[in-house]
Amino acid sequence: MTETILVINPNSTSAVTAGIDQALQPLRMSGGPVIECATLEQGPPAIETQEHTRLVVNPLCERMNNETADAFVIACYSDPGLSEARVRCQKPVFGMAESGMLTALTRGGKFGVISILPAAVDRHVRYVESLGLTSRLAADLPVGLGVLELSDDAIAWPRLVRVGQTLRDDHSAASILLGCAGMAPYRGRLEQELGIAVIDPTIAAVTMAIGAVRVN
Repeated sequence: MTETILVINPNSTSAVTAGIDQALQPLRMSGGPVIECATLEQGPPAIETQEHTRLVVNPLCERMNNETADAFVIACYSDPGLSEARVRCQKPVFGMAESGMLTALTRGGKFGVISILPAAVDRHVRYVESLGLTSRLAADLPVGLGVLELSDDAIAWPRLVRVGQTLRDDHSAASILLGCAGMAPYRGRLEQELGIAVIDPTIAAVTMAIGAVRVN
């Protein structure tokens, strides 16, 4: 029986889901688990505030409980509803931020995070503290763009490069985490530009999910 991993984008913007789906293509292998991506239609167009994260918790958990997938990935860097889903869902659930940070630890040194808006930084830093990883965080810096603005390459790309360079040069980041699922299409190009590891946390989460369902 073929295992299935369902990646859920908690915002209701299908273009973000499409970008995630494309970024995950290298993980789709013959004989491997089926990787499906879905959009949470009840979610806000973008998750940018603490209130946004609160609003999607119940719809996310309900969606997981109504699905037959063997594992789930929450594709939002705030990991909304992760702890609740692990209590309410009988299958393994992975959050992209937690998975991304754990992956960054394997690269050695400190990791930097590229966030969207300044308000997201405090939320991310609190999460890092709750995981006991403060000493491994180089810095978390925003590009000053909302989730939906990330799709504009002409605006987003220069900012991603500038913030990435600052994390590398001024904060000694050995690797960089993309702090929003909407940044997924830029990963490879940004890694080539910066010359250090750039981690797409959704890829990190799905990779862990593959391991979980194949050895279960």
